[in-house]
Amino acid sequence: MPRKTVLIVVKGYPRLTETFISQEIMGLERRGLQIELVSLRRPTSSITHPIHAEIKAPIKYLPEYIHAEPVRAFNGWFKAQKLAGYSTAIQMFLQDFARDRTRNRVRRFLQACILASEVGPNIDKVYAHFLHAPASVARYASVMRELPFSLSAHAVDIWTSPDWELTEKINSAEWTTVCSKAGAAKLRSLAENPSKVFMLYHGLDLKRFKPRKLLVPENDGTPSKPPVKLISVGRTVQKKGFDVLLEALASMPDNLCWEWTHIGDGPHTKKLKNHAKSLGISDFIHWRGAQDSNKVIMALRQSDFFVLPCRRDDYGNQDGLPNVLMEAQSQGLAVASTNISAIPEFIIHSETGILVPPNDPFALREGLIRLITSPDLRFKFGKAGEERVRMHFDAEQNLDILAQLLSDSPTAKFKVCE
Repeated sequence: MPRKTVLIVVKGYPRLTETFISQEIMGLERRGLQIELVSLRRPTSSITHPIHAEIKAPIKYLPEYIHAEPVRAFNGWFKAQKLAGYSTAIQMFLQDFARDRTRNRVRRFLQACILASEVGPNIDKVYAHFLHAPASVARYASVMRELPFSLSAHAVDIWTSPDWELTEKINSAEWTTVCSKAGAAKLRSLAENPSKVFMLYHGLDLKRFKPRKLLVPENDGTPSKPPVKLISVGRTVQKKGFDVLLEALASMPDNLCWEWTHIGDGPHTKKLKNHAKSLGISDFIHWRGAQDSNKVIMALRQSDFFVLPCRRDDYGNQDGLPNVLMEAQSQGLAVASTNISAIPEFIIHSETGILVPPNDPFALREGLIRLITSPDLRFKFGKAGEERVRMHFDAEQNLDILAQLLSDSPTAKFKVCE
């Protein structure tokens, strides 16, 4: 008899910006869970992290657009109609479509038909990352196959999805995890049974982020010493606030010596480069593009402090608790960020870093000057931040809990629920 397997549904795999998912998959495999992966889209970058090569789970790709594989879509729909739960799933879809008359909604249902018709008999649980598209596909498909399904919520999916959809998904799931207190409060307010919503930080695989020897730096922004090295890691999208950072950097005193390195790709890179040029600060900026995790860690170790001025974008999207903040502090870096969403759950203002209001280049400028000119403060915040990460944000404990939730043991689930 085939070994029972958890089917994990993700929106794209592998993705450089979602190492927390890869870290989770690897952790579950190490705990003996058999896993198969389903992705709604193929990777858009040829760069991968080393951890992706260690993951053993096979991957199936659904057609991102139905017109790309019409025969597969038709066969999936035709076969899905013979499944025991199809009538329930089609009613669920029609109710959703009445409130969301979009092509995307139809696409998710047809992707679910393909998934439900192609999944093997060894699958006994479905688990989806993100409450928007992956959860829709997982929900329809699990109903068709009469399989239990569960969810992992993050940030964009919580803050940009309508309440009716969040409510119905979390109420029909066995359980839902969420990676911030702010997100948990939102979902629990919508849930029929709030105890089925678990707050589990992603944390870090600290074996990959080994500590380094910390010394009080000497550079303080004066011309006679090396420039203070700022670093940011993140996609060039509006919610990261990099345009605000450029404005803050451009307003720095002329006699302050600094340089900024950015790692990541995204749709606004060219626009940001042009903006930096117009502000006259291009000579102090290094655009590195997308990098794998080993290169990111090396760059963090070569920097003086980390900055990420997150904000809410024009569509309501915002970060939850960016894992890169934990990565930076694991390397003993002080952090300058914003007091939005779940960031204050991790960065303690004036203890492990500096938090300023979002969209405020003047406040950010003052925070940056404070860190640039105070080597002792950078050392103090970085040391305290590293200690906090290693004491409270080790991924191993929460991976144990997640493995229990995905196990067949009712007693394990009961203990977690307590």
